[in-house]
Amino acid sequence: MKDKVRRGGGRNQAKTAVISMTEGKNAGGIKHQEDTSFPVKIQGAGVEPFELQVHGFWLVQDAVMTLYSRDEVCPRSNLSLALAGATLDPLAELQSVKGLKPGALIRLVEEPYTANSARLHLARVLELLRASGPQDALREGRSPSVLETLTHTQTPDSSLPNGKSLKRSLSNTKTESSTQDGPPEYLLPGSSERPLMAVLPHSSQPDAPCYLKDLSVSCWNPPPGHRKLQGDFLYISVVTMEGRRCDITSCPKGFFLNRSTDDVFDPRPAQSSPVCHCFTDLLCHISTAFKQTFTTLKNRLQLPPVEGMPTPYHTLSWLGPPCASRTHKNTFSRLGIDEQSARQAPDWNEELQAARDLPQGSLEERLQRDRALVQVNSAFVRAVMQGAETVIDGFVEPVNGNPDDPAFLLGGLFMSQGAASAVFGGERGRRAAQRLELKGVQAYSDLEGLEGLHTLPTAVVDYRGVRLSAQGLAPGLEGSETDQDTAPASRGLLYGVNAGPQESPHRRRLLALLAHAAKSLSLQRHVIVGHSGHQVPLFTSVDAQGLLGADGRFYILDVFRSFPADANFCPEAKTESKTITGEDEMKDSCEEQGESKSCIKDGWPENYHTDSGFPRNYPHSLCRLRPELLQAFIQHKHCQFTQRVRELLDENGGFEECATAGDSRATNAVRAACKDVGSVSDIIFEMRFNPNIFSPGISFPPGESASTNLQERLLSEAAAFIITHQIPAFVEYCLKSHEAPMEGASLKQALHQLGINLRYLGHVVKALSQSEHKNCLRHIMRSVIGEIFVRSSIRVFNGFLQGVDVPCLSAAVSHFLCCLLVPHFTPTSAGEETKKKSRRRGRVVGTSESTPWSMLTGTELWNLVCQDAIETYNISDSLGSGPNHLVEHYGLQKLSLLREFCLKTGVQLRLRDYFLDNQSKAPIGPDDILNIFPVVKHVHMPTVDASKAYRTAQNSIQRGLLAQAHEQLKEAAYLFGRVCDDLHPEACYCHSLLARVAFIQGKTAEARSVQQKAVVISERVLGFDHPNTIQQYALLAVYMFAGGETALAQKCLLRARLLMLTVHGEDHPYTATLDSCLGLVLTGEQTGQYLKNALRLNTSFFGLIDLHTALNQHLLAQWMCSRGDYRSAMAHEKEALSAFTSLFGEDHPQTQCSKEFLGTITKQAVQVERSLRQAGADCTERAVECLTPTTDTILEQMVLVTGIRKITQSDRFQEYKQKHLERKAAAARELGFKLPYGPAASETVNVEGKGQETGCGKEAEDGGSPAAIKMESEQEQPMKEVSGESTAVVPANGHVVEPAEQDQHEGETDVMNEGSDGTAEVKIVNGESEARAEGEEAETCVQNGVKWSKVNGEIKSDASCEAMKADEKNGITNGTASPPILKSKGTWAEVVVSKGINGVK
Repeated sequence: MKDKVRRGGGRNQAKTAVISMTEGKNAGGIKHQEDTSFPVKIQGAGVEPFELQVHGFWLVQDAVMTLYSRDEVCPRSNLSLALAGATLDPLAELQSVKGLKPGALIRLVEEPYTANSARLHLARVLELLRASGPQDALREGRSPSVLETLTHTQTPDSSLPNGKSLKRSLSNTKTESSTQDGPPEYLLPGSSERPLMAVLPHSSQPDAPCYLKDLSVSCWNPPPGHRKLQGDFLYISVVTMEGRRCDITSCPKGFFLNRSTDDVFDPRPAQSSPVCHCFTDLLCHISTAFKQTFTTLKNRLQLPPVEGMPTPYHTLSWLGPPCASRTHKNTFSRLGIDEQSARQAPDWNEELQAARDLPQGSLEERLQRDRALVQVNSAFVRAVMQGAETVIDGFVEPVNGNPDDPAFLLGGLFMSQGAASAVFGGERGRRAAQRLELKGVQAYSDLEGLEGLHTLPTAVVDYRGVRLSAQGLAPGLEGSETDQDTAPASRGLLYGVNAGPQESPHRRRLLALLAHAAKSLSLQRHVIVGHSGHQVPLFTSVDAQGLLGADGRFYILDVFRSFPADANFCPEAKTESKTITGEDEMKDSCEEQGESKSCIKDGWPENYHTDSGFPRNYPHSLCRLRPELLQAFIQHKHCQFTQRVRELLDENGGFEECATAGDSRATNAVRAACKDVGSVSDIIFEMRFNPNIFSPGISFPPGESASTNLQERLLSEAAAFIITHQIPAFVEYCLKSHEAPMEGASLKQALHQLGINLRYLGHVVKALSQSEHKNCLRHIMRSVIGEIFVRSSIRVFNGFLQGVDVPCLSAAVSHFLCCLLVPHFTPTSAGEETKKKSRRRGRVVGTSESTPWSMLTGTELWNLVCQDAIETYNISDSLGSGPNHLVEHYGLQKLSLLREFCLKTGVQLRLRDYFLDNQSKAPIGPDDILNIFPVVKHVHMPTVDASKAYRTAQNSIQRGLLAQAHEQLKEAAYLFGRVCDDLHPEACYCHSLLARVAFIQGKTAEARSVQQKAVVISERVLGFDHPNTIQQYALLAVYMFAGGETALAQKCLLRARLLMLTVHGEDHPYTATLDSCLGLVLTGEQTGQYLKNALRLNTSFFGLIDLHTALNQHLLAQWMCSRGDYRSAMAHEKEALSAFTSLFGEDHPQTQCSKEFLGTITKQAVQVERSLRQAGADCTERAVECLTPTTDTILEQMVLVTGIRKITQSDRFQEYKQKHLERKAAAARELGFKLPYGPAASETVNVEGKGQETGCGKEAEDGGSPAAIKMESEQEQPMKEVSGESTAVVPANGHVVEPAEQDQHEGETDVMNEGSDGTAEVKIVNGESEARAEGEEAETCVQNGVKWSKVNGEIKSDASCEAMKADEKNGITNGTASPPILKSKGTWAEVVVSKGINGVK
């Protein structure tokens, strides 16, 4: 039943649909679904009558599954619905049932059981009785949610057994929950204590009660033949809490008590024993204690769905329960239900392809398809986890006889390690091939609009140092086994090097699909020389194969080399030809040789090999470029292309003359620019890459030499682009970001978003150390060095585990960790400790000194780690001589390194405090290693409609349409709930952004509720200590403080700070953000400590002339005023005023606010000094009431500090809008048109510019938080004026990439007016759509927190190719739009605008 529910989607799907539809009643764009809902009355089957809200588009079986999830019905099953005495067809839609109307009475009918349905009913009962306890999540290695425990305030419940209170006292462990006496010492600034016990406080949920002493299969099972003929399915033995032993018979009518005992078999029904359709009804009849506890279970407080429902994928918790042993025995495992269901091996490929083939015509169909895909993939991943444990633990024999590459068949899975080929680099190459295969499957699976090309369900799992590749079983080739002598086409192999020349309709269809996929993936069609000398045209890498399966579907396999090679790690890419210094030199050199493509082979910049050290060797030969890098490189080349077109047009009479004359000069300019930038087409800009370039053993025909040389040049340029552009962009982003990477996961995400592979970590270290701001980047250097150290350690650890026997795993892992983290650790203490414990337990084991793993010392391990770091990352002395060097030189925490190591290897530690500097005794013992869990990398299924609604909302926020964005975010949240029950990372970002928008609109209660959900999702899906969870806690604290819950806000901020200290340490910019908020919500001396620490951190990272530093100065001055220290307050406010003046100018509202506050402080200081002189020394200073911040002021400051709303750093946006309107008005006057939006719009812009810059902490006269955040009514209309420029259409690879979906509620006139600018420009310039400036060659500006870069005259948003992608993905966007400023002379823009106005008029 469990598998059926998960894969079929019945219970959870219907339950989520009801919940989501109830919550999403105001979501735009989905009202047509809600209009079909109506209530019906349910009764029968022994349940109390109740009302159910159903939807007309539901099937009858959907309604049944919804009923199964209701507490009134659970755990009953095998029910049908009847209306007016007629049983309803399970596959009929409710809206098509005659007589079914609102208020209709539907009866539940108990259907007879079959042997299988009876077992499914028992499985359903066991699922209910196995209600997870507070420690179950940790015991199973799943990340728990701590928010409910943190905010729990429930009073004791006398109905619970033994009168236990639901409110658990947290005083017995170190925790941050107590704030009445101030924060604990370990959370104060400067503390070096890192208690792990406080990270996971004891849950407030009650322990699971005991229902039965034992529940198992009876010794008389299975029924004998004559009892089978009378309907007996199963005999069950039960021991109640009262000690009574009973035997129960399962039959078609239900369950009844028989007369059998341990010694006598008597299957006759016992006297006065009823036949109950539900198993729990019979147990309640037998046992009074079961009836009481079961009633308590059904009446318990239900957890929200995001807390109670299982996550689609396993999120590892690296900390386990404090007690390693079970607190209670599993009384239900002996029933055999789990083993029975496990025997049914599903066909994972058929299930996945059937889900992909579901219809997509309507929104409801697409939601059901997306949900089915998520459910099938999550069930597949769970099966892979279980299969990996079973295989590597030795419970399955390989199906082949190859010991070097064993293959296994288990549960419908094909699992193998893959062959270690010397061509690819041995073991490292094998692991890389498995990972790249998964990435290739992901790339082909994500292609939209490409139905018909299929990939097998694929996952990669690491367990106990072994990496396995798992796939669903392939359907087999089309054609019978007797046709072995026929052509390959009839046997299904249609594409690939080994397919041979053939022609068939199936092959043509497959080639069309592959051509479409190649265009989407920017892959070039090319020709290689096959094994027999014939030429083979390819759209993919040489390894890929295209098959026609026995199920009639086209499959593509072996896609691990789908992406182009990284020339930086291909030594054969280094040429002796002269390097080029730029596009002009290349062009001149080409002209001198007479051929446009005779000199394009070498694409390296000048002195590149000397400065960077690339190309160089790598431990394996499967270094490929990331797709994000390809897209960024294409955008970069497009900028060069448009710039080159403009230069050529200017040389031939100017842009205006060439665009309007209709001669061939514009066409020739485009052709020349295409050749210069390396476009594969001579008439349009189109970038394609050959994945087989720089691949060993592949030859190309002579006719492909020009194309091959061009591809080698392009790949060299792309590789150099990582070093010259992307890594400096990452460094620049980290230099300015307050939410920079904190640990390995966030560092990996930030690098991958820029297309930087982790093999470049060594070069990132080099770039950071050579930066003139390297002290400000010390937190990034710390994270990068820690990541290098952990990854090199894991590679050593994988080989270390291969020589360890299973009984010694715990001791070996603990010994390895001690050698890794304790300086100069020797194996003596670990060996003796293991020996003593083995003797105490009475186990006979060999002496640990005799095993190879126990002889490993800390020095030897450190040398191995450093050697791996040198080979992989090309760093020699960065790691130093031991772990203490990392601590002293980089400020790394051993606890943070331990956390990273455990998360990446699946090791789970016992929850206790570890003292890793203790050299006299092993700080980590064998009993501290609770488990090793498989770590699975899997394909991420798309949530198309939900993600599209989320991006549309982000676009609306960029344009300032907050009311519109609020509705779109509610719709996106509803769609995420329908598809994945909100348990998805992007759903977390969506809810967080929805809470921000709701808060900005003044809906504090909604913001708090939605943000609580975002915190729980982040804890369960990303991890309880993930950096995103830390940020979500900080935002929740703001909304709680806004609602008057100051104590809870303090708890959330202290929780965030505790996690921050555990994950990274105190020396990080985001710690300054948390400390600023803590300084605002706390009272007493701690306020000053946190504010001073925040100022110290911000000053050290960003300097004095920085917005956050200036805000810190102001907050500190405000606190000192409240304490009467006006002299110090004046000094800090002067620093703040100086910074605001430098950042914004003297006329900016923020500067004026600071100036007024400084004047008020000065006056107050003079008054206090005068009163002291007049009254004498006995007069005590006191803070004047007007200088004590109000709650509204504190809230406003928290909103600014956390970045919920940001201060614009210049008025260029208003200048741009004014200039844009003036230009349009001038064009209209010149051409005789009337502008629809004239002076009125300009006046609105001026109004908008006022009142938006706040946050200096003034009193209620400034309007407080609500007035300061009021944005919608003042911005919505003027933002429509610039919507066209802020969402420009960017052509790439020969086709136009549409911007985010335009809002359907916008006026048609506005859309046409502004949208015409981009399209007309593309027509004139043949691919150019970037806005340009006048008199600025290369600069970077920040407007409203969104970064725009201008390079070579091209303006591009960092949202597409810079590091601000991370902020955008996490929902960190601003309330105002920041389009680039136009840099043109006006003529072409006037023509375009005039045509747009003419079209509208």
